[in-house]
Parts: sequence; structure tokens; C-alpha cells
Amino acid sequence: MSANGQAQGNTMHSAEREKLILNALGATGFVSYRELESCLDASPATIRRDLTRLEEEGRIVRVHGGAKLPGDESEGSALKLSGTPFEQSISLNLPQKQAIGHAAANLCGHGEGIMIDGGTTTLQMCPYLDGKDAQVLTNSLHIVNALLPQAGTRVLLPSGTVFREQNIVLAPAGEDSMPRFYAPKLFMGAASVGPQGVMQADVILIAAERRLIDRAEEVILLVDSSKFRSSSGAIVCGLDEVDVLITDPGIPDEMCSILDKHGVRLIVAQTA
Repeated sequence: MSANGQAQGNTMHSAEREKLILNALGATGFVSYRELESCLDASPATIRRDLTRLEEEGRIVRVHGGAKLPGDESEGSALKLSGTPFEQSISLNLPQKQAIGHAAANLCGHGEGIMIDGGTTTLQMCPYLDGKDAQVLTNSLHIVNALLPQAGTRVLLPSGTVFREQNIVLAPAGEDSMPRFYAPKLFMGAASVGPQGVMQADVILIAAERRLIDRAEEVILLVDSSKFRSSSGAIVCGLDEVDVLITDPGIPDEMCSILDKHGVRLIVAQTA
């Protein structure tokens, strides 16, 4: 093949990849590097070059963990997240969430450093951490308030902007706001869980959660069984990145089989 023919072939291949990237962004406005690596026949370096080129053309914005469509970056739009407000969801399935939180806290050793992502289920861990002298990195002001009365618990917060509806601290896209802190275990929730993976309702949360996942040796997912009945949203991670899933006895049998196939350790927390 001539040099011109080879160059044309590479250009067409590049254009095809760009089309696939933009199509992947079209569904939710965000696509993770993990999703791109699975759907594109290209090396990570090639994908990064494609994203850089698309960003220079103003067609995408690169963020930590992936890319998103350009949009309004004003303060007003940045302070509101999609999904059910925290105060509305905190009382839903509360006995199940309390049992899940208790089971999660039982996985924490004395004096251990842990990360706890914001959420109404992860919040229920807090009462059971009292006396463990844990070091906790969290982005949730609700969790901070719950842990402050515990004299032996050390609490760290990342920098960023407070999203009032969820009372959560999130950094601007692409900014590494985490303090120098080592914590092998990450406890996180989800909007829904299905065969596709762990999902959230808002793409802003995904980049923040990917920062935490990338730092963790063990990802522990806390979800009540209602989260298995509606698997929709933007994918945070695949089930193969989840080490432990804690839920209640309402989990569907089919989902138990799927988790077992992916090597996820399942803990079923019984309500009192």
C-alpha cells in the first residue's frame, strides 16, 4: 500500500473511532475509559490521543475517569445533582440499610483507614464504627456529622464544592482533590446494580467515585435489594471491579448467580 493509502486508512480508522466515542457519549453524556477500552479496538494511548483531538475540537470535555459532552459549567448548574435528594431517600428501606451498614462496619479492623463514599446506605455504617478508632476519608458531610461525636474516629475530607441537595463535596472535573491518605477499603453505594455493572444517576458523581475506586484495593458495595430492580444510569464500574457486595435478603436469585459468576463475595445482612 502507498504511503498516501496507508495514511487514508489510518484517518478513516480514526474517524470511525471518534464516531464510536461520540455515540457512547450520546446515551448519558459521559463515558468512562473502561467503557471505551471495551468497545474500541485500540490501545489506551490511541484512545487518549482520540480524546485529546476531540477535546481540542470542542466536541468533548475530558474529565477524571473518562469524558463528557460539553455543557453549562456555571456554578448554578454545578450545584445540583440528578436523582432523589438525600432527605427523601434516607428513610427508604431504612431497616435494611441499617443492617447493611452494621455488616459493613464489621469488616473494618481496629485503627484501620477506610474510604466511605456519600450515600444513605453508607451513612448507616457510622454508629457501628464507634470504638474502632478508624481513620475515615469521606466526601459526605452527613457522614462527617455522624462521626464527629466519636472521639477516636479521625475524619478527612477532600477539597471541592458542596452540593447541597446531597450534602456531598465534589471537586471540579479533572482535579485531584484527595489528601495523601492510604485506605485499602472503599465502601460505596449505587443508584442501581445490574449485569452491566454499578450505576449512578448523575455523571458528575462518576468521576468522583472513579477517583476513590482507583485508590482502593478492595471495593465494597452497599445496596439494599430495591437497587437490583431498576438497572439504569451511567456505569461507574463493572461487577468485576467489585470485591464484596452487602445487601438484604430481597436480592433476586438471578442477581446472586451473576455476582457469583463475576467472583463477587455476597454478604446478606439480616434485619433485626
